[in-house]
Amino acid sequence: MGLYNRTGYAALHQGIKVVQADLKSDKGQRQLHALLARTDILMISFRPSALAKLGLDWKLLHKAYPTLCMVMIVGAPGLRAEEPGHDLTYLAENGLVTGMELPATLYADMGGSLMASEAVLQARLQQLQKGKGVRLEVALSHAAGYLALPRTWGLALPGASVGGGHAGYRVYACKDGRVAVAALEPHFAAALGRQAGVSHTHVAAMFAPETHARIADYLATKTRAELDTVASEHDIPLHTMA
Repeated sequence: MGLYNRTGYAALHQGIKVVQADLKSDKGQRQLHALLARTDILMISFRPSALAKLGLDWKLLHKAYPTLCMVMIVGAPGLRAEEPGHDLTYLAENGLVTGMELPATLYADMGGSLMASEAVLQARLQQLQKGKGVRLEVALSHAAGYLALPRTWGLALPGASVGGGHAGYRVYACKDGRVAVAALEPHFAAALGRQAGVSHTHVAAMFAPETHARIADYLATKTRAELDTVASEHDIPLHTMA
């Protein structure tokens, strides 16, 4: 990340001691193994073949350091761990790139980082309980797949409940920008309906085209400031955007 965004790199490395070593050299290997001798968990993101070339595959490390744990971050699991890929490709294979625009953020990378932190805790607990090291694998493609589950279930597909089908869960135009409305629960939908002049807000009614049209017309007449006030006064979950 430091190559492309120094701010992000600095934020992710606050409080972290950075030690550089050329692992292809004898000196670098000695540096690394001196650290491994007093390390609980090694988190690594090399391909398995690269680890083998450096003499750092799991079998060798586990033999040398029986209590050491390894959390291995890969692009995809199993045999696919050797395939090149990145956040964008893992999102694409899980149906999360739906047009020509790039995703708003690095979902697989950030989701994978949470999975990696969970794996570290799991490895440490097993180490403390059993007195020996374990190897856990975290695949970014699995992180993307987890994030894609609402689409896999059909929940977030176009026209579905949180895919624009429910009139209370959509992005609309307002007078001076946009508004993200999340009035999904019946009491929130009813509060929105009262403001928009929609008399029926049961689930079926919220999927009706006329309900969409009535709410869209209402929101189009309001400024962001007016809608912020409406949201506060009537307990409606919405967020206005420029």
